[in-house]
Amino acid sequence: MRPLAFTFPYVFVFAVVVVWSFIKEDRLVRRGAKASLSGKAPADRGSLYVVIATQGIGFLAAFMMPWIGPAWARIPNELLAFWLGIALMAAGAALRRLCFRTLGESFTGEVRIRPEQHVVSHGPYRWVRHPGYSAGILMAAGAGLTQGTWLGTAVAVILTVAGYAYRVAVEERALAEGLGAPYREYMSRTKRFVPFVI
Repeated sequence: MRPLAFTFPYVFVFAVVVVWSFIKEDRLVRRGAKASLSGKAPADRGSLYVVIATQGIGFLAAFMMPWIGPAWARIPNELLAFWLGIALMAAGAALRRLCFRTLGESFTGEVRIRPEQHVVSHGPYRWVRHPGYSAGILMAAGAGLTQGTWLGTAVAVILTVAGYAYRVAVEERALAEGLGAPYREYMSRTKRFVPFVI
């Protein structure tokens, strides 16, 4: 089955949103990594590469599923799924950019703690500790939905969540050790991904 995302005229909408959502973000993340301190980031414990790998495999599975997946995995209303997916990708990308701006100099591609770093608890960080990762999960769900299969969407989301779960464990440990009591207090009053839920 050829998904709407690869048929005329939907392919143009899909291409624009993918470029705006993912290609530009990749440049922002790379710039953040370069702007961070020189040398390795031992606090990162490879979490950046885990996230890249799990997301990459998840997205590949989502994009292959319409072609090789079972018929029962298809979403009946493909048009609705496509537009919902586009909306989720765009909303997730917008939220991630807001997170990058809110973090300012604290944003890096890898987990790093700078001596002058402080706890960021305004903007989207007022509600959850990792809104950028929540946004990444929205983007994974959106990318999967644009392909028109439940199974592809589920695989993309599950692998993205798995990568972020490792990243969060590493990041929170580093921040709690590096920033001390202020970050531990922030952890005690906020959820990780969804306000008041998880």
